[in-house]
Amino acid sequence: MLQKPIKMPLLIKNGRIYQNGVLTAKNIFIESGKIRKITDSEVQAKEVIDAKGKIVIPGIIDPHVHIREPGLTHKEDFQSGSRAAAKGGITTFLDMPNTMPPTTNAERLEEKRRLARKSVVNYGFHFGSTLDNLDEIKNAKNIASVKIYMDPTTGDLKIEDLGVIEDIFKTGRMIALHAEGDNIKKIIEIIKKTGKKAYFCHVSSEKELQFTQDHETKNNVLVEVTPQHLFLTSEDAEKLGSLAEMKPRLKARRDQEALWKGIREGTVDTIGTDHAPHLLEEKRKVSFPYGIPGLETMLPLMLNAVNEGRLELKTLVKLCCENPAKIFKIKSKGFIKEGYDADLTIVDMPLVKEVKNEELETKCKWSPFNGWKLKGWPVMTIVNGNIVFDGKEIKNIRAKEVEYGA
Repeated sequence: MLQKPIKMPLLIKNGRIYQNGVLTAKNIFIESGKIRKITDSEVQAKEVIDAKGKIVIPGIIDPHVHIREPGLTHKEDFQSGSRAAAKGGITTFLDMPNTMPPTTNAERLEEKRRLARKSVVNYGFHFGSTLDNLDEIKNAKNIASVKIYMDPTTGDLKIEDLGVIEDIFKTGRMIALHAEGDNIKKIIEIIKKTGKKAYFCHVSSEKELQFTQDHETKNNVLVEVTPQHLFLTSEDAEKLGSLAEMKPRLKARRDQEALWKGIREGTVDTIGTDHAPHLLEEKRKVSFPYGIPGLETMLPLMLNAVNEGRLELKTLVKLCCENPAKIFKIKSKGFIKEGYDADLTIVDMPLVKEVKNEELETKCKWSPFNGWKLKGWPVMTIVNGNIVFDGKEIKNIRAKEVEYGA
């Protein structure tokens, strides 16, 4: 049973906090779910966390998650998925619309809002597009984006008519896309005509990344990559079989290197898990579904990359906290600032642990990274000033839907 949020004063002391691009030894005083003071002094509080030897970063925002509710709750629901998020250091996720039925009208959006109330981390929703739901898009309230599917994926939302896609661009505030290969080029032309921004989900190849860098539209194009495309290749797919089958599919090592180069050069804007859980027995069928879970492994994988010198902590925070908040205009999140929501992730950089299927919170209970030893793990997740994951247990404290700015 979910508890109501607790608003008792909380102090995080002795940690190094990530603020304005650097780590500083400061204390964070939290009250009524907000960061009230960032200070050198030790403010009195009912609860105190000693973060000595740890780093405090803004709560991770995952912009791309498939919770599977309604319709496919045997794979995941808002409670199990949010618990997985909390264990993975994620304080906010944005849920995709290709559920059953898909989130393509106001009634279904409200139903999903009702279902999401059991989430222990904050949540938001992308809205689905169809060939004929422009009026619904215009009337959709408090959504992160309108999602267009141009390639096959779970659900039946594929749109090929470029005229319809252009109309959706003209109607929606922010457009997110599942567009692979040459479909990206088609969207670039629509961006030129409409002047609207587009968020390309799970860009996975060198060629696709090059398409997104058209000099005429560069400022209107936003690029997301996934941990699976950063850490696995088509060679892994040969070993793992259907457990490494996803949309877009894993690519060659050259493509993977291009994504890492894109991160270093700033042409990649966010990292999203594309958490797409299916049960093991489903994945082992001849006609297996595409997709893998990822909420619990994204941050450990990225922290391990920081420890290996492949990534700066500053870049991790930018891609996983700051940019998602800026791109989707999520209010009061993504930064450690006074007055902002107290969504924080405490990480232990020297901690070495192994990914184990049996320890996962996701309903599907497996990961393609099972057995990987990673250095750097989230050890505490604070959502709206409440300790939801303390390193061992997950508390059932109700979170809330995010709000977006203009």
